[in-house]
Amino acid sequence: MSKLIQNAVEKNNTPAMQQGGCLFTKATRYKAKARLALMGVTGSGKTLSALYLAYGLTGDWSKVALIDTEHERARFYANRSELGTGEFYYAPLTPPYSVERYKEYVAGAEALVGPDGCVIIDSLSHAWNNEGGVLDYKEKIVATTNKNSYTAWQDAGKVQNSLINSILSTDCHTIVTMRSKMDYILVENEKGKMEPRKVGLAPVQRDDTEYEFDIIFDIDRSHKAQITKDTSFISEYGEKITPKLGESLREWLDEGVEPPAPETCEICGVIIRPFKTASGTTPYKSRVDSNNDVCKTLAGMP
Repeated sequence: MSKLIQNAVEKNNTPAMQQGGCLFTKATRYKAKARLALMGVTGSGKTLSALYLAYGLTGDWSKVALIDTEHERARFYANRSELGTGEFYYAPLTPPYSVERYKEYVAGAEALVGPDGCVIIDSLSHAWNNEGGVLDYKEKIVATTNKNSYTAWQDAGKVQNSLINSILSTDCHTIVTMRSKMDYILVENEKGKMEPRKVGLAPVQRDDTEYEFDIIFDIDRSHKAQITKDTSFISEYGEKITPKLGESLREWLDEGVEPPAPETCEICGVIIRPFKTASGTTPYKSRVDSNNDVCKTLAGMP
């Protein structure tokens, strides 16, 4: 510890230190919600795998809500006794696949299933490169403003970030699926002959989006899942996903203490989030959410 920091700690005489607006305390493990991403090529089983994980996490099909951008194919998995699936909540999301529509559907699903439930976004890829997605939004900026393809990313990037942040801040378990870009490689089959095999590459989304999630499953054509990122205990997983894996994840996520309840606005009830002063240097919390029009009206703010 540097002499400067040591003097500051001794002066404050507390187990925590506040310097430059950042407060440090000893870390405590909290109970948490699952933030999972499943990626794979077409036919790898992303939707069914997501449903199995969601059921394992909740133990109740009525606590699962699925948002379907894949032309309503997820309906095929409802109440399939041979697959062990039940009746889950379902909403088809059709074009335009704008960030605002995604956020609207996620918020509705979150309210429906509650904090013990799970929201599945199948798939997140459409929000990137399909009609009304972020790439489409960027091109519209270029066409209607003086910005070029490069400078338009400042606006498009903010829209993309708002989507990911809204998904990660839901008060329930969340699973997203993403299509993988596909390619073919030659492999030797059981007869010793070379044959083409479809393989998945990077997911169809913004670069590194998948790493915003806590656990990433990469599912191959044989429906087996490999872990490419893991913050839990399953890094060596290499099998088909089952509800049992979701149950094990739920038990692991429930270890720890209850996180403190978020502070809410006394006027509108919205969760209060950190803001910064005009100078941008000192964090503070407002009793009135300046981004909430209802709250501002009740408070008599302009």
